[in-house]
Amino acid sequence: MLGPVILAASRSDRMRRIVTAAPGTKQVVDRFIPGETVDDVLPIVRRLTDQGLELTMDVVGEDITTPEQAEAARDAYLELIARLGELELGPRVEMSVKLSMFGQDLEGGVELSRANVRPVVEAAAGIGTTVTLDAEDHTTIDRMLATHAWLREDFPQTGCVIQAMLYRTEEDARRLAESGSRVRIVKGAYKEPAEVAHQSKAEIDKAYVRIMKILMDGNGYPMIGSHDPRMISIGQELARRAGRKMDEYEFQMLFGIRGDESLRLAAEGHRMRVYTAYGTDWYGYFMRRLAEKPSNLRFFLRSMVSKG
Repeated sequence: MLGPVILAASRSDRMRRIVTAAPGTKQVVDRFIPGETVDDVLPIVRRLTDQGLELTMDVVGEDITTPEQAEAARDAYLELIARLGELELGPRVEMSVKLSMFGQDLEGGVELSRANVRPVVEAAAGIGTTVTLDAEDHTTIDRMLATHAWLREDFPQTGCVIQAMLYRTEEDARRLAESGSRVRIVKGAYKEPAEVAHQSKAEIDKAYVRIMKILMDGNGYPMIGSHDPRMISIGQELARRAGRKMDEYEFQMLFGIRGDESLRLAAEGHRMRVYTAYGTDWYGYFMRRLAEKPSNLRFFLRSMVSKG
């Protein structure tokens, strides 16, 4: 079970130094994170939207230790939104944000993160798009959902993410499915204790299917975040049984993973969104991508050997 080991390494400063200095790292990072600046990624956004895909953009960076860093994160999103507005890409591109990046874990963090995220949500609405609040580890979920409810009072299109691995998520899904909100379901990419989360892939998969059914049968807008062909097939069948049209739910995949499948689903008429991250503070995001799939780790190790 390499996944938990890699997730633990994602919090290690020593491993951060080793990985970021490794000769083969950049080759693999570029697979998942196509740039460090807005100017780097806008051509990617153009190319993907021209191919019939939609996007959700994530400015990576979670290790916020000062209010000034949280404000800088806010400003990075505002710059992105302004540039998307200039290109009239708003309706095709939403934002994904982690509240930790806006200062949620600092002193007075709930108020600070809300003060920083609200201008981003307002700006997104101004160009015809929206924001989805990403899920983080289980200790943050109540605060994220509270902020989600707070934002939806004025911006009801604001989305949130729930994780199938957590025991609590089925109940969260039942509440959210009845609220008309936009909900992304993922398996989960954090190392969680057995007291709060399923530990085996089989149990997580079963929970994922149960939660998909709750969302498809509800009144919200389900966003199925998965690269698993079986889950995608089950999601299509659950949507059919629930009487949903193709524009009443969507699939989401990460940039750099199963790109051909994304294009295939879009060509069939499904709404298909690509989660695209960029920025300089990529380490935590990158390590979770390695932990999620053994083939990603093998690719990284081969790159290190070939470049070493």
